[in-house]
Amino acid sequence: MQDHIYKVVEIVGSSQTSIEDAIQQAVTRASKTLDNLRWFQVVETRGHIQDGKVHHYQVTLKIGFRLEDAARD
Repeated sequence: MQDHIYKVVEIVGSSQTSIEDAIQQAVTRASKTLDNLRWFQVVETRGHIQDGKVHHYQVTLKIGFRLEDAARD
């Protein structure tokens, strides 16, 4: 069994629809530039209130991805 090494980055997703949509948009966008995504962790949730109602959701995520094996010469 091969050991794996992971890197963690922090990103922020936002949505006017829901917390879940903010998470999904963040993961979808991260997957366009990062390979081997494996997990996420919500570390902060916040939002914007306008006229007494929730107007915007913002979610900070830690995203873990597996580093590819280095090629040896």
